[in-house]
Amino acid sequence: MLTDFKNQITPIDFNVVKEKIQATGVPSIGNGTIREIVKVANEIQQASGQRYIRMEMGVPGLAPPEVGINGEIEALKNGVASKYPMLEGILPLKKEASRFIKMFMDVDLPEACCIPTVGSMQGGYATFMILGNMDAQKDTLLFLDPGFPVQKQQLDVLGQKYEAFDVYNHRGDKLEAKLEAYCSRGNIAGIIYSNPNNPSWICLNDDELKIIAKIADKYGVIVIEDLAYFAMDFRKDLSIPGKAPFQPTIAKYTKNYILLISSSKAFSYAGQRVGLLAISPDVYEGRYSRLKTRFGNDKFGYTLIYKILYSFSSGTSHSAQYGLAAMLKAANDGDFNFVDSVRVYGERAVAIKALFKKAGFEIVYSRDLDDPLGDGFYFTVCFPGMTGAELVERLLYYGISAIALSGTGSDYEGMRVCMSQVGKDEFEVLGARLEQFGNDYKLS
Repeated sequence: MLTDFKNQITPIDFNVVKEKIQATGVPSIGNGTIREIVKVANEIQQASGQRYIRMEMGVPGLAPPEVGINGEIEALKNGVASKYPMLEGILPLKKEASRFIKMFMDVDLPEACCIPTVGSMQGGYATFMILGNMDAQKDTLLFLDPGFPVQKQQLDVLGQKYEAFDVYNHRGDKLEAKLEAYCSRGNIAGIIYSNPNNPSWICLNDDELKIIAKIADKYGVIVIEDLAYFAMDFRKDLSIPGKAPFQPTIAKYTKNYILLISSSKAFSYAGQRVGLLAISPDVYEGRYSRLKTRFGNDKFGYTLIYKILYSFSSGTSHSAQYGLAAMLKAANDGDFNFVDSVRVYGERAVAIKALFKKAGFEIVYSRDLDDPLGDGFYFTVCFPGMTGAELVERLLYYGISAIALSGTGSDYEGMRVCMSQVGKDEFEVLGARLEQFGNDYKLS
């Protein structure tokens, strides 16, 4: 618990915030998980009657597309709610997923290799489980951090090992030597990263993806590419189906890949918990003797679908699959520009960054190699003289909730800012709260 507060006359009643933080029982709320921060902010908000500026959770702040809703409604009217979905996914979704990957990534992938999951979270969990049981020697996943904290939590739940390094300091040509140092040990089963990156918003380029592919092929490592923010590098127009530029992907450079494609952010469909696993045909058709020992079948694709995903949830929501299929079809046909529908996140980022900078905050991950950082769903900030945990806890007293970078595997102190839930109507309040914080804590 922090004691050196410069000012106890804060936008949210000081004693209310202090009481609710202490009641959590969390040793350091500033290092709390996303859900712990959500919980305490909700409780303070309810007790104080003061609205928080919510920046801790990557919740889409836009309405879901009508085409998806209508697709679900039609499916429900046709009676799908009474029927279990096929484990491998409905044919319309598999068809449109394959088309989508071709149209927006320029990658040919058979329909059979496109499998719906209960969000990318389930897709990642299933992938981690199978990779951890394919080779007795390869028992560790390697994270190119910073990253989504819950993925490491999933591995903790599974009892599987992982290692990580902050990729920001190893961009470009430096990346190969760093990956070589880890993968040459022979224990790395998979490499995972998000692109664009959560939370730094850096974007690995094609040269870096080629390096990752080279190392993966050399050591028989499977690359897991988390595309939670598909086509949301707004510095390039990735929105035209079948025309370059395309979403950069490892799938162009190696056959050892698994893609996690989410509908939550790019399609504002988070509540329906539907995503896609897109698996290289070589991996999907691969046979691994240890899988047979562990799960009773040596085929990767079969084991993933009929052993692991089956045991998790017996399929993905039937109607949600039809909703996603409808959105993908509309995007593939050029009738729905899903990128334009979320471009507002980048516009918010420009405005919100300016408010933080004006109050004396600094951007942590400020460059993307030789280019300025793009503006998108997240950015990162620090405040001089404070750790990330201190910053997060102190800002709770100012009605602002976020998470510390320490939980993301970052080498830097600071916090993640998500602008998805911050509307224009809150900019004035946010600016005033940040200004007071800056005045209270500026270094003399």
